[in-house]
Amino acid sequence: MAEEVRDGLRYTEKHEWLKIKGDTAIMGITDYAQAELTDIVFVELPEIGKEIKKEEELCVVESVKSVSEIYSPISGKVVKVNKKLEDSPEIINESPYDDGWIVELEIKDKSEIESLLDAESYKKTSK
Repeated sequence: MAEEVRDGLRYTEKHEWLKIKGDTAIMGITDYAQAELTDIVFVELPEIGKEIKKEEELCVVESVKSVSEIYSPISGKVVKVNKKLEDSPEIINESPYDDGWIVELEIKDKSEIESLLDAESYKKTSK
């Protein structure tokens, strides 16, 4: 698999990633997901303050190829969105794990994190 998978993050089988920072988690889509979508042209960000349940639709990413719903890996509240994506959605293609993050969530139930994949497990599912 040529796409980058980073250690220290948690993953879903639907190709979202989560970086835990205390009581919050930064979320985005994986390098594999952005490569599959091809050129991202629009991101519909959720509203700050939105309460979200695990596996509920969080936002929509539109590429030249398709429109994809992005689902939340955990339950929580949106505390920050990456405003840069409104004007430059292609940042997700260029830097999916750094500048291309999508939202920051306040974690509601830390036990949900345990059900997410670590880097090694994710590599096995995304082949």
